[in-house]
Amino acid sequence: MRLCMDDFKDSQGCHELVSFKLRKEIVLMQRLQHPNIVELKGQCQDSALVGGITTVLEQGMPLQMIQLLQSPWEERFRVCLGLVRLLQYLTHSPLGSVALLDFQPRQFVMASGELKLTDLDDASIQEPACLEDSDCLLQFPLRNFTLRCFPSRICEGLNEMRNLYNAYRYFFTYLLPHQAPPLLKPLIHQIMNSTGDLKQSINETLVAFEEVLHAYKSGLHLENLPPSITRDYAVLKGMRSVANMEYRCRLSYNQQGCVLSVHSAREAALICSSHPQCTSFSLSSERTWTGRLLAAFRSGFSHLVPDVNSAVYMRRVKASGAVL
Repeated sequence: MRLCMDDFKDSQGCHELVSFKLRKEIVLMQRLQHPNIVELKGQCQDSALVGGITTVLEQGMPLQMIQLLQSPWEERFRVCLGLVRLLQYLTHSPLGSVALLDFQPRQFVMASGELKLTDLDDASIQEPACLEDSDCLLQFPLRNFTLRCFPSRICEGLNEMRNLYNAYRYFFTYLLPHQAPPLLKPLIHQIMNSTGDLKQSINETLVAFEEVLHAYKSGLHLENLPPSITRDYAVLKGMRSVANMEYRCRLSYNQQGCVLSVHSAREAALICSSHPQCTSFSLSSERTWTGRLLAAFRSGFSHLVPDVNSAVYMRRVKASGAVL
């Protein structure tokens, strides 16, 4: 409204323009329904005010990239996976291929841990027309791509590729490789290469993401870990440690301690063995969105209390070789 007034100085016309954009967004939200698009809860129009219209949307928190960068890799992967699922839906939506022309992190919110698109007023449901391949040009600040002009004189797939590359440069680049599980890095590297060069379609990209998810949830990336890795730990099932001496670690679920997601006690033992200050860890029944366990790592504790939902693993040997 402010920009329109600066350009045209017509309050009624600008109000109608803004109202039109909101009506367009309402129609798109009615037609485009997906878990990663905010839900339209309701709408109403003020008959006493020309162009006056109100929408009620599912509540979400503005996306904070700095906060995301400091969150566990699993949560960052969840954001990227949700985005890929959304873009795959937009490519094959009931309205055709949809392009997000104003693709920015500010167009999204977080709701119950899921990334959700909240701004659709600048979406386009038309692929650009063309006469030759040079008309199908995708321009970005650091590189350009030229797609094929089909016999139908349409740049088919341009909307899809625009969305995918924007996802790469605004989200994947910052959220995917950083602190990814070492044994998953080859799969992540392939995703980064294919999306950064637009070598694969959104369907193929989604398959790659689902492959990473399956490996992460099932623990396939840990299959080479020796079963004996937990032999260095004495386990006390049905117990919980109290008066803990906690230490902090990066990307923890608890900023006051070191709480990380693990597939099993074996992976937790591997992590504890790699932390010089770690002398014990505990597993409870609490799980993340992938079904992985939350493990709390500690440098010590004073005593134990009964807890049927917990197990404590105490390291038998310190890094120095001294027996605990």
